[in-house]
Amino acid sequence: MDLRIFTEPQQGATYDELLGVARLAEECGFDAFFRSDHYLKMGDATGLPAYTDAWVTLAGLARDTRTIRLGTLVTPVTFRPVGSFPVVVSQVDHMSGGRVEVGLGAGWYEPEHHDYGLAFPPAKARYDLLEDQLRILHGVWSAPPGQLFELSGHTCSVSLDPAPLRPAQRPHPPLIMGGAGGPRNAALAATYADEFNAPFAAPDQVGKAFESVRGACEKRDRDPAALVWSTTNVICCGRSEAELARRAQAIRRELPELRENGFAGSPAEVLDKIGAYASRGAQRIYLQVLDLADSDHIRLVAEEVMPNV
Repeated sequence: MDLRIFTEPQQGATYDELLGVARLAEECGFDAFFRSDHYLKMGDATGLPAYTDAWVTLAGLARDTRTIRLGTLVTPVTFRPVGSFPVVVSQVDHMSGGRVEVGLGAGWYEPEHHDYGLAFPPAKARYDLLEDQLRILHGVWSAPPGQLFELSGHTCSVSLDPAPLRPAQRPHPPLIMGGAGGPRNAALAATYADEFNAPFAAPDQVGKAFESVRGACEKRDRDPAALVWSTTNVICCGRSEAELARRAQAIRRELPELRENGFAGSPAEVLDKIGAYASRGAQRIYLQVLDLADSDHIRLVAEEVMPNV
């Protein structure tokens, strides 16, 4: 079981704060450092000290870290033009020496689209964009040397020379798709994804999402074992009830609710919850860290949870 650190910087974080957490995660031996891709806070957070762009952040981390893998969970396809996004991915992958992973989704948070003047079409149109983006990335990455990649898609047409766009990783950076395993979500994941993530759901719901994507893989004669199966949830771990209560208060959550819905409790309790997801097929866990200033929290998970998964 891989454990990864996942952050939500739109709630309020500078680049330096993110770098500190990424370097600590690297030092502690976590598999990867990921961040959300949002431009607007959620809930009662202030969004201060700063909003930061996900791919600008990854470019900085590519140069300021050494070994840890880096990625987004997930980049909305509505944020960046689908034809030019391969340039961004390739450059950051080369900057990192081949450590980038690409999380992609159809986008869901309508308020940030409205506030930033970004189009937010209906779900079908957003999935058309997502399918075009996936086809373009795979097409550029897999085109034979010396051959143009051309596509007339649902939403755009491209004619690209793959040679200048190839990333450092071979055959390509891993592609991560997330969701609940609805019909089109499952079909696209089964066709293009290297990892499927079912986030913020109970173990049985995660298992059902995995089964949906496995079924879609079988329809396409793709071995489901070719995908990594993952989930995401908030982490709130402590050695004592007082420590747990302090950490829950810091992220403005109630401890009983965290225990029910997240990875919360003593290290033993967190391990039990991870085991419940593992029994449904999860191979990788993204631990959502909401208090970026609490470095002792990350060290505790590294010392008392990670060695036992």
